[in-house]
Amino acid sequence: PYNRPGAGEGRPPVDDSQLAPVAGADDNTPQGAGGRPTREEAEQAVRVLLRWAGDDPEREGLLDTPKRVARAYEEYFVGYGQDPYAILRRTFEETNGYDEMVVLRDIDFRSHCEHHVAPIVGRAHIGYLPDHRVIGISKLARVVDVFARRLQIQEKLTAEIADSIESVLQPRGVGVVIEAAHHCMTTRGVSKEGVLMVTSRMLGAFRTDPKTRREFLSMIGNPAASVPR
Repeated sequence: PYNRPGAGEGRPPVDDSQLAPVAGADDNTPQGAGGRPTREEAEQAVRVLLRWAGDDPEREGLLDTPKRVARAYEEYFVGYGQDPYAILRRTFEETNGYDEMVVLRDIDFRSHCEHHVAPIVGRAHIGYLPDHRVIGISKLARVVDVFARRLQIQEKLTAEIADSIESVLQPRGVGVVIEAAHHCMTTRGVSKEGVLMVTSRMLGAFRTDPKTRREFLSMIGNPAASVPR
């Protein structure tokens, strides 16, 4: 039904040694001395921003704010120290003849835009057509989180998720759709509430076969109304 070759046909075995992690994964750059800034330097930078905003970082309510912001940044951007390719390689299995579409929808995520470091809040929907292997669905959600927990633009985030799945699983096709609200648009600038940005990345049969693409879009439905903001 998908105008596809037989399972495994024309596909060489995956050579894991050729699947390099993305830049920034497992970053062991030493802190200080010209490398990654120390925690103390990060906290001092927050104090400067507080003064620049017009407040006093030494007043009681702000005394612990630099520490809190530094800890929050470690959580927001933990994805820089994680390798999404290693996550995907960890648990895949032979399909045992299963060759229909696999869809995981409504994957909640939080990210930050690289232009204003403002939150991006949305949901990702992933579908793929197995060739000779499937993957644990929790790993798909984890890959979304790893890429999301870096400074991002939504277009790049969508492509990174789809490309990593295609590279490791080598399925017959991959589809990724992301719907998200951008606080850099809703809380500043034009200040337009209720606006969602939608991006997609279609590879393999999802790009070349309209029936496959329509089935995927039908399976993810219209979840935009439930996207968190």
